[in-house]
Amino acid sequence: MKIFVAGLSYKTTPVEVREKLAVHRSRLQCSGCRLKLRGGLEEVVLLSTCNRVEIYGVSPWIHGRVQALFQELTNCDIDFTPHLYVKEGADAAKHLFSVASGLDSLVIGETEITGQVKNAYQMAKDAGLVGKKMNRLFQTALTVVKSIRTNTGIGRGATSVGSVAVELAEKVFDRSLGEKTVMILGAGKMGEACVKHLAKRGAKTVLVANRSVERAEKLAKEFGGRAVRIEDSAAAMTEADILVSSTGSQDIVLRREDVEKILPARGNRPLVLVDIAVPRDIDPAVQTLPNVFLYDIDDLEAVVRENTKNRVQELECCERIIEKHTAELMKRFATPYVSRPAPVVAVPQWAMGEAVCAA
Repeated sequence: MKIFVAGLSYKTTPVEVREKLAVHRSRLQCSGCRLKLRGGLEEVVLLSTCNRVEIYGVSPWIHGRVQALFQELTNCDIDFTPHLYVKEGADAAKHLFSVASGLDSLVIGETEITGQVKNAYQMAKDAGLVGKKMNRLFQTALTVVKSIRTNTGIGRGATSVGSVAVELAEKVFDRSLGEKTVMILGAGKMGEACVKHLAKRGAKTVLVANRSVERAEKLAKEFGGRAVRIEDSAAAMTEADILVSSTGSQDIVLRREDVEKILPARGNRPLVLVDIAVPRDIDPAVQTLPNVFLYDIDDLEAVVRENTKNRVQELECCERIIEKHTAELMKRFATPYVSRPAPVVAVPQWAMGEAVCAA
């Protein structure tokens, strides 16, 4: 039985394809069970983030079945084969260690992915989808993360996707957000990261819209912004210069007609929309509207490339740590498990009657 990873990521697949496969957190266990049963897998962990969808598993063979596994996650007939990668054995372990450490992320060194990997593993464990090999693999991955964070500076100054979205907005407006009104649609972790960085950059006004008004109010208050009810978000867009959207919706949240309606009230002011959600929140057709500029998560890559140039030396150190832990893990996998007989415990004479009853 071999460990393997099969997946697709922002490196191999555009967002319009990734969003077809994105699995909401609430469906991870159900989808994992389906993969295990229909895919004939011994063990499985399903990881789905805005940048990747990956299946980690244990199987006697996997080649020739990968496309079928991914079609279990969606109802569409798209051929995902050109976008998929498959790694087995040591290569699969190295890949997971890189992913969990943020080395394979769009933003190298970001820490949010570690929590996502840990959550995916825990959910699979709770659902009874993992056994000895996946337990050992993912526990080693978390050890690798700790070692890399402790012994390298890869995470020092690392930014999140949310902060890169803010940096993109700065580039569009020539690094000056001081007179701009920014609206955040979705008050989750990425939305919070955006608000935090916008506050640091001195944005004039920050509007926060979310399905939970309480959550929006809490986040807005924390950073001196203003909460907006989700049903009032279209009207609030008339004020905004920049809108960053990161909801957890499985459907389009902002349609072309929604944006078109508010344009007359804006005059000729440009509106910059940054969609960092997967599946996407904003209808791609909005970019056909006058003075509307749409960027999605794949457009952030150019900004990120500039930020990673200084981390090359740190990456080499990280790779050495990964190689060391991979070699140790594969050695443990190669060592056959030998069951040892339970130790014989002498039962006192006075307890013999009780022991017989218990038996």
